[in-house]
Amino acid sequence: MPTPTQPSLPVAADGPVTPVDGLRVQARRVGQEVRGAGRVLHDVSFDAEPGRLTVIAGSSGAGKTVLLQTLAGLRAPAEGTVLHDGSRPGLPGPEFGFVPQEDIIHRELPLRRTLGYAAGLRLAPGTPPEAVAARVDRVLETLGLRHRAETPVRALSGGERKRASIAVELLSRPRVLFLDEPTSGLDPVTGAALLGTLRALAEDGTTVVLTTHVLADLLRCDHVVFLAPGGEVAYAGEPDRLCPAFGVGTVEEVYGAVADGVRIERAPVEADRTELSELSELSERTSLPLRARRVGAVRQWALLTRRGTALLLHNRLSLAVLAGSPVMIVAMFAVLFRAGAFDPASPDPGSTAMIMFWIAFGAFFFGLTYGLLQICTELPVLRREWSAGLRVGPYIASKLTTMLPVLAVADALLLVVLRALDRLPSAGWDTYGSLFVSSVLASAAALALGLLASAAVSEPGQATLMLPLLCFPQVLFSGAFVPVPRMTGSGEAISWAMTNRWAFEALGSGVGLESLWRAGGSPLGPPLLASYGDSFGHPASRGWGVLAGFALLFTALTWVVLVRKCREGAARSRDGR
Repeated sequence: MPTPTQPSLPVAADGPVTPVDGLRVQARRVGQEVRGAGRVLHDVSFDAEPGRLTVIAGSSGAGKTVLLQTLAGLRAPAEGTVLHDGSRPGLPGPEFGFVPQEDIIHRELPLRRTLGYAAGLRLAPGTPPEAVAARVDRVLETLGLRHRAETPVRALSGGERKRASIAVELLSRPRVLFLDEPTSGLDPVTGAALLGTLRALAEDGTTVVLTTHVLADLLRCDHVVFLAPGGEVAYAGEPDRLCPAFGVGTVEEVYGAVADGVRIERAPVEADRTELSELSELSERTSLPLRARRVGAVRQWALLTRRGTALLLHNRLSLAVLAGSPVMIVAMFAVLFRAGAFDPASPDPGSTAMIMFWIAFGAFFFGLTYGLLQICTELPVLRREWSAGLRVGPYIASKLTTMLPVLAVADALLLVVLRALDRLPSAGWDTYGSLFVSSVLASAAALALGLLASAAVSEPGQATLMLPLLCFPQVLFSGAFVPVPRMTGSGEAISWAMTNRWAFEALGSGVGLESLWRAGGSPLGPPLLASYGDSFGHPASRGWGVLAGFALLFTALTWVVLVRKCREGAARSRDGR
């Protein structure tokens, strides 16, 4: 029974509590291989029953996490069979919960609000807001987190964040809950309390399977599966029989005995060849339903956009970048360029070209820096939400709709401030409309490039290193410092792939650099016109089309990368997904 510090389990959002109909997980002669590591599981057979707390233990490298993923259906077994209630695992859905070692929740928002967004993605479409709020409150009560509901997740302790990740999975009242080392890094008291919570879930009917390397966890469970090096089952049975089975007195000595090659002759649940054949035939005929009642794409996009906006406003680093980038660019203009460069009577052709370039680069820099940290910081969250039914398309669309308005405001302010400082010409709405469109499209293409880079890397530190690598080519091959007609053939070819080139040319065309240099009477005008060729002789709309094309291309590539990452390690025997 739950301890006094662990509240009883919640009632359903729409009525009194009903016990969970747990899901029976069966593994029969399961073998598994991992690319680069070879065979990590061999001939694994046991059952995880509803209403029981099953712990998978073993030394480091024994294959605990791989076995957990295989049992959950996130990996198709290389050999043998895994069944959920006698059927092959389908794609994870509302009846399935999986908590990896890393956090699967955003840290910026208060806990209650974080769970509210997660519930919106997991609960059935059409669930009333009051029912969603009730479900969140009851899950918080279940996990002893109600008093921390308004606390930002980043301010929670390690044990509380573990329970918060579990809370996300409990929102849909899953029939089976898989957890990868949930007590890792916790102090003994906190770890024991968390195991008490999991036991309460198991007593409510949920099938709970977890991996651990904490010795005390083995004695608090209902069923122990102990893996030997090489991924074989050294023992599967009740915890109080673990030590006697190996003829030792402590769990620590069990690890030593298993390392020395001691095995129990026959595990309690061992499938013979006949049973394996029957189960395989059954799994070929039946499979659990795939995702049911998935929230629609438009609703996902709207919910993710609201969450993204909230995260942006609560993230101090993001706010610093949002505020700091425009200030830095404007300060640079004020220091570098004198006022009056666009005076028709005596223009400064060199300064006008550089002003256009730095506006283009400023718009690029805004978009790139805003996009670089958008995905890599929340990839574990995305992967888990994808397995719970989230579509990648609405996720990417939400990033664009969250950030593009901010970028448009930054670009507009940049143009307004530069005009106020007399670094831009006195012109009509058509000229400034063209400059604004060019700037926004440059920012949009750079944002899409930043999202692509953020999706491609695996951690924020790598994204930070990508910033100079992506910026330097945009500067060198933009056609500003070395005009495109003066480049080598290979340099000109590279310049075609630089969004900054097309933004620079579109801005120069929109502000009328060619006519300004011809009419201004400056001796520098004709040489510059000759060196730039027809760079500014095309309508700005040509650059707009190229920039829009780059934005679409980078967005599509981001989708491809994210789908691949979400599917990594989650191949399905049914359809290869």
